[in-house]
Amino acid sequence: MIDFRPSAGPTLGVEWELALVDGDTLDLVPRADDVVAGVAEALDDEHVSARVHRELLSNTVEIVTGICDDVPQVSADLDSSLRALRQVTDPLGLELMCAGTHPFAQWQSQQVSEGERYATLIDRTRWWGRQMVIYGVHVHVGITDAAKVLPILNGMLTYAPHLQALSASSPFWAGEETGYASNRAQMFQQLPTAGLPFQFDTWPQYERYVDDLMVTGVIDELKEIRWDIRPAPHLGTLEIRVCDGIPTLRELAAITALVQCLVVWLDDRLTDGGTLRTLPPWHVQENKWRTARYGMDSIIICDDRNRERLVTEDLADLLERLAPVARRLGCETELADVEQITRTGASYQRQLRVAQEEGTLVGVARSLVDELRAGQPGRPGPV
Repeated sequence: MIDFRPSAGPTLGVEWELALVDGDTLDLVPRADDVVAGVAEALDDEHVSARVHRELLSNTVEIVTGICDDVPQVSADLDSSLRALRQVTDPLGLELMCAGTHPFAQWQSQQVSEGERYATLIDRTRWWGRQMVIYGVHVHVGITDAAKVLPILNGMLTYAPHLQALSASSPFWAGEETGYASNRAQMFQQLPTAGLPFQFDTWPQYERYVDDLMVTGVIDELKEIRWDIRPAPHLGTLEIRVCDGIPTLRELAAITALVQCLVVWLDDRLTDGGTLRTLPPWHVQENKWRTARYGMDSIIICDDRNRERLVTEDLADLLERLAPVARRLGCETELADVEQITRTGASYQRQLRVAQEEGTLVGVARSLVDELRAGQPGRPGPV
């Protein structure tokens, strides 16, 4: 049995993957071990040092919040960790940046972090695993009733394309323009057990699936299921892993607010005895491809009657429906910033504009570094 431990409320936790780049060349550098050790040594603060972790590649650090009650608390937690991290990276001549992919770094040059878990993953996945030079944001939302986990997961798949379009930030790969708003989304799903989740009706069905994977040796532990949206039973949360790396704290707060409001809104409908609108798996899959390819210009499938709509138009109505929930949760300001993203452009649009204006991907990397330092988006993309 997989014991889901319900949360006391719709609490939040966020994991934010950041790239380490050379301050001069803006290329990726394998300094995560030095940075994590430096944080632990320099800061006599267990709260902060416990929030900074290594990841699969040694060019990456991840900052993780504690259990937060609301979006402003998430922002404050991440900002504190980011400031502490810079106390170590600045003297080392390193910069931080976040996007779904680095604009020009070559995957063959990246080093895998030491550790049996990472070595096993690379040994199994080989060529595809070595290419996972990608960055994402994971948002956990507490679920108060285990019986609601799978219905809410299935309901959230309807809104996964909205989240992917808003966060799309990987138009370049290894120095080439890919034609995709989120090349990361297409790459990550090449790993076994990654990509879109299966839609189960009951918890025992989900348990049987996990048991099948364990018995046949597909996975050794539950966290090796790397779905875009997945239950985190030990934390009592639903983990939303759809998003590309988000370049700024302001955008991250906006998308976190959208995620929390969506989960609570779906939860409320279940509490009131309603049912949640879900999409057939083939529509979910098509929507993922469309928003990975076209981002904010995607025409998504909205229901099982094949009704289609521009994702930004659907977002406008969605934000209006969620406004009362945001007021209740104390994230009204942050949710309003989602509309700002739709008006000024997602990260992939801003990156493409910088590349066109400056003619160099080093300039794109510099713009991402500058945006993260500023905490908010810089130049808008095409609208």
